[in-house]
Amino acid sequence: MKALSGIRWSVLDRSPVRQGERPGGALRGTVRFAREAEALGYHRFWVAEHHGVPGIAGAAPTVLAAAVAAATTRIRVGTGGVMLPNHVPLVVAEQFGVLEALHPGRIDAGVGRSVGFTEEVRRALGADRDAAADFGERVDELLAHLDGHAALPPLPSARPADGPLPVFVLATGAGADLAARRGLPLVIGSGRDPDTLAAAVDRYRAGFRPSPRAAAPYVVVAVNAAVAATGEEAELRQLPEAWSVARSRTTGAFAPLLPPAGVPLASATARELRHLEQARAAQLNGNAEQVGGRLAALAGRTGADEFLLTFATHDPDDRLDSYRRLASLAGLSGATTPRAMPSSTRS
Repeated sequence: MKALSGIRWSVLDRSPVRQGERPGGALRGTVRFAREAEALGYHRFWVAEHHGVPGIAGAAPTVLAAAVAAATTRIRVGTGGVMLPNHVPLVVAEQFGVLEALHPGRIDAGVGRSVGFTEEVRRALGADRDAAADFGERVDELLAHLDGHAALPPLPSARPADGPLPVFVLATGAGADLAARRGLPLVIGSGRDPDTLAAAVDRYRAGFRPSPRAAAPYVVVAVNAAVAATGEEAELRQLPEAWSVARSRTTGAFAPLLPPAGVPLASATARELRHLEQARAAQLNGNAEQVGGRLAALAGRTGADEFLLTFATHDPDDRLDSYRRLASLAGLSGATTPRAMPSSTRS
């Protein structure tokens, strides 16, 4: 599809636990999925950070990224993202420095400003609701550690430091403006009002200041997308994840992914159904032609340089089938070496 040509296609996996599965199985499933994504020709594979959320196994993204990078050979590996309010920037820089030293040229640092999901988690992390307020300062400190510009005590340069490391900003609130001012690539979710999304991207491009990491704006649009032979089947595949999201909004726990037929819609409360409707509204699904058209429209509206695709369901084979269909839609050629970006944006 012409409107989708030239766009990179990548994967975000949150390591959700499936019904009857232990967390270790979910993490090993993430590693297997990364190998499958690499074989299909996706550009990068990112993992996420969640603390104290039952049903989500991915609590330590840099540790999981290390396992993914060790199990793959070509696909870029990173985080979507490490939440800086929860961590000391020097330690984050050191963790990514180790990853980059072990897997040179394949590591991405995606960082965000979210804090813990509950008050108890925030307390355990040593962060409160206001911890995100100094996100900009934390990004500056992280970059200084990574780039060896933190020469004055008490800001040492991170070691090891084997070369420039791509840093992406996950946009929440003022994240798009921060990414523009710092000259960093932007990651922004599509599950919002289209006009709000387009306005945030336009503001990012208008305010972008070139930097050593990016000579020009670079926009990654994150999309929860599923493709199947029919639109009805694709929608059914996404139901378990939407249900788990709805449950998390009402109980604080991300319920293990159920088979679609096992989602208890008949006994759901009005509040659960309301959250379910909101979760499903943020999803994109259909057959290949339908999803291709919607992604092309999204690309046209945002000028996306890259799609970061996420999708989870109970059956791993259904997930893999969806990603195969997306890879075919994108024209990915299988297990190929990701094309390099200009040295100024190497992301």
